[in-house]
Amino acid sequence: MGQSPPSTPSNRNGGDLASSFDKFFKEFKLDSKIISQETISTIQSHLEKGDLQSAFSAINDALRDIDNAPLNIAVTGESGTGKSSFINALRGMGHDEEGAAPTGPVETTFLRKAYKHPKFPNVTFWDLPGIGTTSFQPQDYLEKMVFREYDFFIIICATRFKINDVQLATAIKKMKKNFYFVRSKVDSDLYNLKRIKPREFNKDEILQKIRNDCVKHLMEANMSDAQVFLVSSFELSDYDFQSLETTLLRELPSHKRHIFMQYLPIVTEATIDRKRDCLRQKVWLEAIKAGASASIPLVGYISDNDVETLKDTLTLYRSYFGLDDISLKTIAKDLNVSVEKLKANLMFPHLLSVEKYDEPLGEKLLKYVEKFCSVSGGPIAAGIYFRKIYYLKNYFLDTVVSDAKVLLKKEEIFKDPVDSEQTYLHTNVGNENGKSDTSSS
Repeated sequence: MGQSPPSTPSNRNGGDLASSFDKFFKEFKLDSKIISQETISTIQSHLEKGDLQSAFSAINDALRDIDNAPLNIAVTGESGTGKSSFINALRGMGHDEEGAAPTGPVETTFLRKAYKHPKFPNVTFWDLPGIGTTSFQPQDYLEKMVFREYDFFIIICATRFKINDVQLATAIKKMKKNFYFVRSKVDSDLYNLKRIKPREFNKDEILQKIRNDCVKHLMEANMSDAQVFLVSSFELSDYDFQSLETTLLRELPSHKRHIFMQYLPIVTEATIDRKRDCLRQKVWLEAIKAGASASIPLVGYISDNDVETLKDTLTLYRSYFGLDDISLKTIAKDLNVSVEKLKANLMFPHLLSVEKYDEPLGEKLLKYVEKFCSVSGGPIAAGIYFRKIYYLKNYFLDTVVSDAKVLLKKEEIFKDPVDSEQTYLHTNVGNENGKSDTSSS
């Protein structure tokens, strides 16, 4: 397909799109982008030439890779190290739930077993038997466990890593796969030591000793460049889980970062922000693919098709951020409050409200667009006017993100009656919705 002459509308639009495209992705760190730098450069090149058809085709291919990317995570370690608890924690499941990985004081896995994520079927956790419980040599073990299927390996121990762990890691490294040492049950260690020596107890010093001890034994086994992550399957927000999350995100292929971030349980604001950033990039790509129009048919009128699209979008975002009906029922039960009382502290139930005194969605959106573009510069600053669905999706995304952050403080919120929190929450959520920070956490 030949290039359009410089004076054609497609060329002018392509130039504006290229500038906006480049500006948008520069706001994200390289290790947080959900498409590769090579793909970004290719799309931008097509846009600069005014070749919108090739640009949209490349974006379509990138979105297809993102949506269909499988993620296979292998978890292995000796018996009693907490493999199953770790898998259940990452799947957001309790040990007594149907489909949870079985836990116990003895090895419950002698063959590899797959556990699908309950919300994201493309994500599979593989519970592998500890190499010490088999008669295989490391190379044979990996072949029997079909090592080529996994994106990375988590090697877990509950005390210190042994020679079997190091031999397995060495074999994985030779096969050019990534592996990560995870020291589990640190919460139990801290609890026991505090009971034994309460006066001498120093949490940070104990954690550093545990880490140093693990690294020392790995170095003695000629694993000199190993990094050890201290975790608790019952307290994912504590210790080194965020560091592990960051490392995995950096080392995963770009097209798998989106699915990786979406399955992670909501345990910190940093996780919420990373999920938001991945989704914001996806919304942007979808908007570019859909094309730009000369004006924003934005307010006053929201069509039935728009509402249906937005209902689907809201359902998806709620699932990503732990605000779906099943999750809310679980949270309400844990807090011993009704789901209605829980929702009274959240903004998303009012997004598509048609109550008599509720502000129309179009008017809400106008205010949001003004804040969105004044904070971020937005596509308007680059002369690009996307269809209203782009702004609506971002409005919904920011609202759900705010609600997810509110639920992180749920124990604090429900110390007092909900009514006393209404003004505070609605004010803060409203302010949060006006922000559009696309920088990576």
